[in-house]
Amino acid sequence: MTIFTKIINREIQADIVYEDDVCLAFHDVSPQAPVHVLLIPRKPIVSLDDLSEDDTVLAGHLMMTVPKIAAQLKLSDGYRTVVNTGEKGGQSVFHLHIHILGGRNLSWPPG
Repeated sequence: MTIFTKIINREIQADIVYEDDVCLAFHDVSPQAPVHVLLIPRKPIVSLDDLSEDDTVLAGHLMMTVPKIAAQLKLSDGYRTVVNTGEKGGQSVFHLHIHILGGRNLSWPPG
């Protein structure tokens, strides 16, 4: 069980900014930008590599939810989404999540 599962189950408190039947979003406890929110599916999927054809609707729902959250967080001047996959890709919690970062100019390349 990951820390994200514990957040979904309300075993650990988080500053939740959005939730529905499929996913929830909350502020990252270690923000890398003035606005840094994590969007996670309720379904325990390890990473992008672990999505199956059965998860097509779920993946689409996550992507369609990002702009809703960005609007709610007043990121109208731009934001970045990041999905780290695997240890060498920077993934530290092995539950699929989308980082939504904004509130400042974001440089490229990211790291």
